Amino acid sequence: MHFVRPIFILKYIYPEAIWREDKNKNNIYLTFDDGPIPEITPWILDCLKEKNVKATFFCVGENIKKHPEIFNRLLDEGHVVGNHTYNHLRGWNTENKDYFDNINQCQDLTRTNLFRPPYGRARKSQMKELGKDFKIVMWDVLTGDYDQEITPQQCYKNCIDKTRNGSIIVFHDNIKAINNVKYALPKSIDYLIEQGYQFKTLVP
Repeated sequence: MHFVRPIFILKYIYPEAIWREDKNKNNIYLTFDDGPIPEITPWILDCLKEKNVKATFFCVGENIKKHPEIFNRLLDEGHVVGNHTYNHLRGWNTENKDYFDNINQCQDLTRTNLFRPPYGRARKSQMKELGKDFKIVMWDVLTGDYDQEITPQQCYKNCIDKTRNGSIIVFHDNIKAINNVKYALPKSIDYLIEQGYQFKTLVP
């Protein structure tokens, strides 16, 4: 089970993080975690290109190393990149030095000041230190596309029901999410555009 909207206590625990952008503007922010991988990222890029939408991709360093051509396409097509660690590390299971070293290894490839911790969690000490150099981005809407227990229809519903002004929306370009993303992403984009929302990228 996951919460589509973050529970309040998380915002209290991680005051350094950004969970939602300006609620007074009808801008929304589409983000993707865990890629790039050949199984789904090119499909997502094709979809975004067709819909004329730009997004922010929080990339895993080892995936960039394995698939540089997809990463370069992402940049060439005007999308924004964030750091998601080199090996998709769990911060709370990793010593601070090792965690920071891993982030720096990814940073050599991404060269961004946007960071999202894998699993949306890290030690408070890690977040506090990272907040000095990075804009730490969490989310306002977690679609649950990675969850094998939810249907593509529910994933779509999670997105359109909870999105509001300033929402930072999370989809995933990973293997687990493929079926849900292929159904929910294009339908969500079409619906949200019809509702008058403007898709924006996060500002590094």
